[in-house]
Order: sequence, then structure tokens, then C-alpha cells
Amino acid sequence: MQADAIDASAPRAAPATASDLLPPEELERRLRAIGEERYHIHHPFHHLLHGGKLSKAQVQAWALNRYYYQASIPAKDAAVLGRLPTPELRREWRRRIVDHDGDGVHPGGIERWLKLTDGLGLDRDYVVSLRGLLPATRFAVDAYVNFVKTRSVLEAVASSLTEMFSPAIISQRVSGMLRNYDFVSEETLAYFTPRLTQAPQDVEFALGYVKREAHTREQQEQVMEALRFKCDLLWAQLDALHFAYVAPGLPPPGAWRP
Repeated sequence: MQADAIDASAPRAAPATASDLLPPEELERRLRAIGEERYHIHHPFHHLLHGGKLSKAQVQAWALNRYYYQASIPAKDAAVLGRLPTPELRREWRRRIVDHDGDGVHPGGIERWLKLTDGLGLDRDYVVSLRGLLPATRFAVDAYVNFVKTRSVLEAVASSLTEMFSPAIISQRVSGMLRNYDFVSEETLAYFTPRLTQAPQDVEFALGYVKREAHTREQQEQVMEALRFKCDLLWAQLDALHFAYVAPGLPPPGAWRP
């Protein structure tokens, strides 16, 4: 028998039982540990961004590409909303869409992000057209929207839990950019201020939901894997930005060029 062949006589792992279910507080601890390891606050591009080490053109590239992620969040949330089974859950999740789309009177997160790209000197029509996106940005964001459409509701909700870690990255980003770049202001960075209160509210609901609705150890593992997927997706977007605009600095054909 080859050395790497499966030994049919070897004992198999026992199937998960109710006793394997993690207590809710342990599930939360493990979710937070995933963020400590994988959240893009640790990415070299983020350190360059908030540390004042990027040129204006490199900051423009970040804002331009990040727009597609911000603009896709309501589509992602609408996909989740249509699958939630009760009015109470749908009302809670609908608030997320209003936060980003606005209500027709008060601007939402998408409009505030366009204020950022305006302030950085990017043509708004060009930003909204998405013509200058990096291919990896488009693929990553589309993969996220597809994930929430095709996976379980539990996994879709769990994938939003990167918001547990967003207040820390927002604080670093805003303070660092205001300190280090003379081409940004509190007004151009206005997107981030509401997120400091919106994100914790979103987390309270989503975290409570996954702790309550993950009834088996398998479902708990799916919750954790969904969060890993989302962290990897955010990390991949910064990988692409770093490669295209920092080192080696090779934007692919069709992508925005300073």
C-alpha cells in the first residue's frame, strides 16, 4: 500500500454531538480572534495609508476602488433582507440599506463616499461609471454579493461581522489621514463618522443572531468560516491596490492610471 493511501481500518472521527456545541461566549471569543488575526487593519497598504506614506494618487486609487465595495453594500443587504423570515428581522436589516442609500432627504454612506472622491479631485461620473476599477476589486466585491445570495442566511449574516473590528480601523484611518495629508479634511472624511455608531449597532444584532441561531457545531464552524471569507476578501482588495499602485506599481489594462 502506498504511504499516503487511506487506511480504511483507522478510527474515524466521531460525528459532532450536542456536547460539542460551543457556548455562545466561546463562539464570540473565537470570532474576535479571527479578526485579530485576519482583519485588514494589519495590511501593509493600510499602514501606509494612515501613516501618511502614500501619494495623493495612491489615496485616489484606494478611494476609487473602495467605492465599488461601498456602492455594493445595499445590494448585498437587499439579498439578505429578502431571505429573512420575520418582519422583526427584516425591519432591523432594512436599516442597513437606508444607512448606505440614504432616505431621499438625508444622504447615506454612498453619497458620503462620493464626497470623499470629490474632495480627492476624482471626477464623480468617472467614479460611478466603475470604468477604472481593478479587476480584483470587481471580482472580490462580486464574490461577496454572490456569497450572501447563495449561502445560508446564517452565513450571510455572519459575513457582516467584520464590523466588529471597523471602529478601530476607522479611528486609525481618520486620525492618521487628517494628521498626514493636507489634501483631506474632516468634511471629505465625513463618511466615517456615522459608521462609529452604526457599526456597533449592526454588530449587536448580527452577533446576537449568529450566537442564537447556530444550533450545531457545524453551523458554528460555518459562521467562523464566513467571517474568515469576509476578512480574506477585504485583504485581497488591498493586495490588489498595493500591487497596482505601490509595488511594483503596475496597474492592469483598463484600470485607472494617475
